Amino acid sequence: MTSLPFAGFRALLVHAHPDDETINNGATMSYYASLGAKITLITCTRGEEGEVLVPGLSHLASSEGDQLGSHRVLELKEAMAILGISDHRFLGNDTIKFRDSGMMGTEPNNRPDVFWQADVDAAAQLVVDVIHEVKPHVLLTYDEIGGYGHPDHIQAHRVAMRAAELSPQSGNGWEIKKIYWNAMPKSVIAQGIEAMKASGSDFFGAESVDDLPFVKDDELVTAVVDGTAHVDAKMAAMKAHETQIAVDGPFFALSNNLGSQIWGLEYYSLVKGVAAAPFNADGRETDLFAGLNPE
Repeated sequence: MTSLPFAGFRALLVHAHPDDETINNGATMSYYASLGAKITLITCTRGEEGEVLVPGLSHLASSEGDQLGSHRVLELKEAMAILGISDHRFLGNDTIKFRDSGMMGTEPNNRPDVFWQADVDAAAQLVVDVIHEVKPHVLLTYDEIGGYGHPDHIQAHRVAMRAAELSPQSGNGWEIKKIYWNAMPKSVIAQGIEAMKASGSDFFGAESVDDLPFVKDDELVTAVVDGTAHVDAKMAAMKAHETQIAVDGPFFALSNNLGSQIWGLEYYSLVKGVAAAPFNADGRETDLFAGLNPE
């Protein structure tokens, strides 16, 4: 019996809230998991301060019943089942939990229990414990501005990168060989914005790709995973996050204008490790585990 091609390879993802993992890496996670890789997801908060997009569930909001976090736990569980990911966990333990920080400058951002207020080294040690347990070859997380500046995304970046630094130095030390940050090339989103303008719509209200903080100059985007065979699973997982991703919102509108396949290509910037073949015509890596050996 032939083993799956990525059996023995392991990746760790560190995300801020439920739904971030599906939007950024859903196709990548499903693709590698289907081919035998062990995928571990750490979600740092339960997304308690998220905006509830379903009117019938508005009572869950933090300003009302403050039950959104427990509901988003269920949404995440459903999304991960769709993507084929069995190892997903929240940062912390029975006594340590981190609350969604809300946006910068808001009242929730000052609460002592929010992730933004956490000690980076202490939170990183919790990630180190997971690293020592699962021994990932590859780490996926955000860039230094957390993609678009949300404090929990920035903190997730800081904690994940600090954990990768600390892990080889302690206990059952493990060095992560390659680290990638999520990235979205300007050219891809620019194409989408123009297509949506032509249909009388927009993408997050942007007139130009330069209005969007999360896009990257194309030359900074060094890798792409072709998960188009898993795009249906990704779209279904996005729908599972019903309180956060509206089916008539910008993500699905972009799919309507460019085809859902746009969400099957997921882009990254390599910030640690050595890029290795195979490369596509743009010179980007097409396999995040390239150049590594299963251990």
